[in-house]
Amino acid sequence: MDDQDHPQLPPSPDDLRRHVAARLDRFRTRRIPLQSRRAAAVAIALASDGGEPGVWLTRRAATLRAHAGQFALPGGRLDPGEDARQAALRELREELGVAARARNVLGQLDDYATRSGYVITPIVVWIGAAPRLTPNPAEVARVDLVPLTELDVTPRYVRIAESDRPVIQLPLLDTLVHAPTAAVLHQFTEVVLHGRDTRVADLEQPVFAWR
Repeated sequence: MDDQDHPQLPPSPDDLRRHVAARLDRFRTRRIPLQSRRAAAVAIALASDGGEPGVWLTRRAATLRAHAGQFALPGGRLDPGEDARQAALRELREELGVAARARNVLGQLDDYATRSGYVITPIVVWIGAAPRLTPNPAEVARVDLVPLTELDVTPRYVRIAESDRPVIQLPLLDTLVHAPTAAVLHQFTEVVLHGRDTRVADLEQPVFAWR
């Protein structure tokens, strides 16, 4: 775990939910035009296990055509007629078997444009006490509930020859999580836990995630 000071969070679930919603309501999100890219959404799902709140992080199945084996938040492209919030809730249900409704959505973060041709909108969803998960084996190889205190780590930034933008890495789960997931989670901790309007659109992904 990182040795930085972690902010004190409200101890009760109801107070924590209000705290997160207030931070997101204050934050002025930035949208990115699709242009030739496709719209996608991910769910930052806040759940608690034994009273400790955290966020579900998945590892994609090795059999997937794109980004196999990479760490990800539940999510995917928008279906016709969907908005980002509807897509995030649908993907949460399809990937983890978790049913959440529109009233569970607390807000959203900045869009993030990926090298693989998507504009991702992160949607923050309140789950509360973690239900029994039924991960879809065709999409999810592993799922972890990462406590907020462990999610709140100091990012690493590295340089690559292929880009003049810094690549972000988050030391989580005894490994390194990369963008786009790392960028989204870093902004989440900055905005929701620390109350800082940190932007992440200029943070790069490793070359293996470009495809």
